[in-house]
Amino acid sequence: MNKNKYILLTGGAGYIGSHIAAGLEKTKFKTIIVDNLTTGYEELINKKSLFIKGDIKNIKLINKILKKYKVEHIIHLAAHLNVNEAESNKKKYYMNNIMGTLNLMKACKSTFVKNVIFSSSCSIYGSVNGPVSETKKPKPKGYYAFTKLKGEQIIRKYSKRYNLKYAILRYFNVAGASDSKKIGEIDKSHDHLFKNIAIASLKKNPIIKIYGKDYKTMDGTCVRDYIHVSDLANIHIKSINLLIKKNKSFLLNCGYGKGYSVLEIANIFKIINKKTIIKFENRREGDIDKVYADTKKFNKLFKFKFKFNSISKILNSAIKWEKLLRSRWSN
Repeated sequence: MNKNKYILLTGGAGYIGSHIAAGLEKTKFKTIIVDNLTTGYEELINKKSLFIKGDIKNIKLINKILKKYKVEHIIHLAAHLNVNEAESNKKKYYMNNIMGTLNLMKACKSTFVKNVIFSSSCSIYGSVNGPVSETKKPKPKGYYAFTKLKGEQIIRKYSKRYNLKYAILRYFNVAGASDSKKIGEIDKSHDHLFKNIAIASLKKNPIIKIYGKDYKTMDGTCVRDYIHVSDLANIHIKSINLLIKKNKSFLLNCGYGKGYSVLEIANIFKIINKKTIIKFENRREGDIDKVYADTKKFNKLFKFKFKFNSISKILNSAIKWEKLLRSRWSN
């Protein structure tokens, strides 16, 4: 008889997934990572986890895994993430983000699954003025945000159908890298601000690109709520424990509750490196003006302090990771 308590982590070979897998090492759970490695990386796969190369759209495979290992909990991250690409390749995002989630939930039928955590996004809110709470009606502006909203609806529908509990976590902007120096963000294609700054920091004359300067914000650039990836990973583990303890579904914003403009972040780095050049580019389709988290509900549910709640800590961890990556590639 299998005595281990298994968690299925989809997309566990990716940036956020690898940090969650690292956090799960310290728990009573055994982690099964399913990733097709189209956007994940072999070097990010947690060595203490069971890795199965596969696609969430393969219902038979997922159902087999769930039954074989008597999986009780799922953390579902597997998705395409590029906001720009989503606008130009909607079919790809529909098949993976929407149909992939649908197939995953259908695979839960007649299994041991009790709880599902879904990786959603603050982008579903659209543009807001000030902090946004979980009660705000979603108004997704771009197609990526639309796929995340559809994913939430699928999670709710099939959780009710199969008598499961869920936690929908709406991520704000995730950045930084583990202080273990073993994992961090590798993919450059998502055009994440902190990743771009970290890459620029390795050059003699860093150039930081800012997309758009005509947004309805104080300095004309987008305002975002940035959360360190290790703190976000910890939220997933806390959420699993809360689902087990309370046996009640919930929806939660995952941010620090403070908004910073892109130009503010760039200027913080410019203090570190005075040779930095800030270059403005055209807006990216699908980007929204301003969004940051109302954290009242979060603070009520969870009583813990974030470890990396500062822009400088996030920025420094991203730069350290980028330097480490560069040294690995140069050897």
